[in-house]
Amino acid sequence: MQVLGVDHRYIVLGTLGVTSGIAIYSTWKLMSERKKRSQDNVYESQKLLNEYLVFHYGSPNDILKYDFGPKDALDFPKRCADLCLKHFKGGDSVPTRAFDIGCAVGRSSFELTQKFTEVIGLDYSQGFVDACNVLKNDGTMSYFVQDEGDLVTDLKAVIPQSLDRSRTKFIQGDACDLPKDLGQFGCILAANLICRLHSPFNFLNRLSGLVAPGGILVITSPYTWLEQFTDKSTWLGGYKDASGKPITGFDTLKKTLGPDFDLLEDVNMPFFIRETAHKNQWSVAHATVWRRK
Repeated sequence: MQVLGVDHRYIVLGTLGVTSGIAIYSTWKLMSERKKRSQDNVYESQKLLNEYLVFHYGSPNDILKYDFGPKDALDFPKRCADLCLKHFKGGDSVPTRAFDIGCAVGRSSFELTQKFTEVIGLDYSQGFVDACNVLKNDGTMSYFVQDEGDLVTDLKAVIPQSLDRSRTKFIQGDACDLPKDLGQFGCILAANLICRLHSPFNFLNRLSGLVAPGGILVITSPYTWLEQFTDKSTWLGGYKDASGKPITGFDTLKKTLGPDFDLLEDVNMPFFIRETAHKNQWSVAHATVWRRK
């Protein structure tokens, strides 16, 4: 995505006269890997990047231009961070580190710096991670949203100066195969993630080792189980078991997390994603808050 500056590095290499076979091959390989990742990952597109930037950073008027509409569904990433900040109690033995898994373009990660001295944001999309790093380094990022057809509106994402961007670090990675050397965290946020994972139980089974005793875990999900993302045999909910009993995502979260976590709160949280001036998504995520025993 050229807007993120990755391709600019290739241009810089060219202007410096790096024309050796090794350099040309390395550049071609990086571009090929980026192209393949874009083809394999539905989230690697300029369209989705812009939609998530306005979802995270757009003002109410940028997202919903009408006097009517679900105003309470706006600012979802900030409200997710607020839920974390509300329940985090800290203490001498609880790390002031937070991990935003599936951070998208980073709004929740930046908000978490209000209370945490280190915040790691991880996303599967390299394009999203690139955007996070632009915002971390510059504090702003230009983008546009589609209004109708080829008609667009230019916008700018801005991180409030009150937030310490230097406390953040953004990495690309797979939530189902997290690095082994992450350490422990006082807070983990997984917003609208679990129903988009290829191996959700791999993710859930790592959490007890990542959240320090006394730390909190916040999971939100609209429970939209789709075979496009997750093989039906590993869905966390949305099916009937062998005895005919309906199994929900919340049922499985309680069964899987219950031995190591206490459930503190569950609440329904609406969210609103702008696609065009007249076509949008209104959804409801179920948020669950857990404390590590």
